Amino acid sequence: MSDHPSSYLVLASQRSGSTLLVESLRATGLAGEPEEFFQYLPTTGRSPQPREWFAGVEDESVLRLLAPLDPGTPDTESSEEWRARIRRIGASENGVWGGKLMWNQTPLVVERAAGLPDRSGDDLRSALRDVLGDDVLFVYVYRDDVVAQAVSFWRAVQTQVWRAPKDGDDVDNAQYHPLGIAHLVGILRDQERGWRDWFAAEGISPHWVDHNDLAAHSKKVVAGILEALGLDPALAPDPPLRRQSNGRSGEWVERYLADAERDGLPV
Repeated sequence: MSDHPSSYLVLASQRSGSTLLVESLRATGLAGEPEEFFQYLPTTGRSPQPREWFAGVEDESVLRLLAPLDPGTPDTESSEEWRARIRRIGASENGVWGGKLMWNQTPLVVERAAGLPDRSGDDLRSALRDVLGDDVLFVYVYRDDVVAQAVSFWRAVQTQVWRAPKDGDDVDNAQYHPLGIAHLVGILRDQERGWRDWFAAEGISPHWVDHNDLAAHSKKVVAGILEALGLDPALAPDPPLRRQSNGRSGEWVERYLADAERDGLPV
């Protein structure tokens, strides 16, 4: 058996910098073909749509800023077909596999894995083991500034633009709304707590990646993960994506913090 994991799974919450990380790892050509494989809802075959993030919210001033729901097409893939596809398309030619998982997607993993034969258990750890095997490096990307993360999330759910290329102009007609941001702050706090409670319960010590370190020193961060996988850290590329955050995001953060202090919104 190799001294290094043959697979890795990036664990994160939305707008934490995880896309920059997986695209940087993909760009090496030897660190798998990491995708967010577990995001698709069986009922629609799509990832959660903007309004699905706001289930239970009835304020029309928030909802009118979000695209209407698309019914999509139900996914009929069996659990074994699903696992085989994920294992196949997530691997690079050298056999290294990569993927990404958000906390809100963990029930989907457990649900899909329930249909696999010879289960090792019915919890999340067992589901990941039965899909990916035991030889997995868990990489946890976190962002301490949850308000800035929620502002980025709020802009993304309105525009449905989740990443920016290295070159090119952003098209962003998103509108500020403190209640939209507040709702997402709560979701992101719950996701962070979910991951950390799971690590503690399962005795997992992930490879930690701070959003700010990744943004400022992506090559160094990626090199550390490559080394943990037994790959050449010199393969770490220049950032393949540019940051979407800009002056407008900073203005919205300051505006939200003022609104939160006045109105008792979460931070």
